Amino acid sequence: MKRRYVRKLFNTRKPYDLEKSEFFFVKAMRENAIFHYTHCEDYKRILDEAQFNPYQIDTMKDLEDLPFIPTLYFKHHEMFSMPLRKMPIKATSSGTSGIRSKIGMDISSLWRGFMMIIRLFKYHKLWSIRPVTYIIFGYEPQRHNQAGIAKTAYGFTYVAPAKKRYYAIRYTKDGYQVDLESIKQAFIIASKKKTPVRTIGFPAYTYFLLKDMKAEGIKLQLSKGSKITVGGGWKQFYAEKVDKQDFYKLVKDVLGVDEKDCVEFFGAVEHPVLYTDCRYHHFHVPAYARVIIRDVDTLKPVPHGQIGLVNLLTPMVDATPLLSVMTDDLGILHDEGCPCGESSPWLEIIGRVGIKDIQTCAAGAEDMLKK
Repeated sequence: MKRRYVRKLFNTRKPYDLEKSEFFFVKAMRENAIFHYTHCEDYKRILDEAQFNPYQIDTMKDLEDLPFIPTLYFKHHEMFSMPLRKMPIKATSSGTSGIRSKIGMDISSLWRGFMMIIRLFKYHKLWSIRPVTYIIFGYEPQRHNQAGIAKTAYGFTYVAPAKKRYYAIRYTKDGYQVDLESIKQAFIIASKKKTPVRTIGFPAYTYFLLKDMKAEGIKLQLSKGSKITVGGGWKQFYAEKVDKQDFYKLVKDVLGVDEKDCVEFFGAVEHPVLYTDCRYHHFHVPAYARVIIRDVDTLKPVPHGQIGLVNLLTPMVDATPLLSVMTDDLGILHDEGCPCGESSPWLEIIGRVGIKDIQTCAAGAEDMLKK
């Protein structure tokens, strides 16, 4: 089955034009739903039990009725629509412990993701030919570590040529160990050179280190062109979460980097679409995805501006049926407009529901950090 509408959707040149991309999005979701329905017995059973016919998808309203799969389901069940040998990448949602989602990525899906990244990073002016020093608040890559966040962080180091990479969670003979002291020294060394610095990783770890550095009276000035990028949310450190403006002020005080050079990402291994905040730090929904906010009790869609569970949709992946996944995030979809000028609604993540069974990609790192 040729999926020409999926291809056309991911060839969309304006990454936030939801209005013009809606036709392609609906058709692409139909193509992707039919593909998984005919290639994955488990997914076919889910749709049949819900009495949902993927061949009848024709409008965005139909996609509201498309059965969603909770991310928790992927943590207990593997679902694939093609043989493992056709998946060059198998990613998991946990780092070193906890229940893991195992998601397969095929060549076609990876190409779509590559095209998406090219356009989003071009739009947000993140591509650079100037070499940079990367400071990664995440896991040092190892062959046995299949965590999606580790793969994503390493992939990010190709957005600009990597002169050097420093990792906050290093692999030792005793396994992964958090080493924030070495990262502090990396910042100090980098501040004495002309090479720009780019960071990536969990905001909680970035915040904890910068807070300690400020307490020690450390005040640096990173080279012009440096960017502080964070992603993955605060996870189990939600109680310690600080206001974004306080975070950006801390970055300015300790590293000398302005707020305009602070960028945040949002995403999930079960929904491999990249959400990049605008200069007002809003996560606008890109053309390659749609977001439905659902009532926590009835699971019915709620109007924009109301809080509920975040349901993410994309036709990107062929290897695993990730068309419509229900996260354990609580969020609000805003459509009142944004000062940046984008008409695409923006997603505000409020927090997480209290499902003890869910351990995320930050869980293992959290345990090590507490030690």
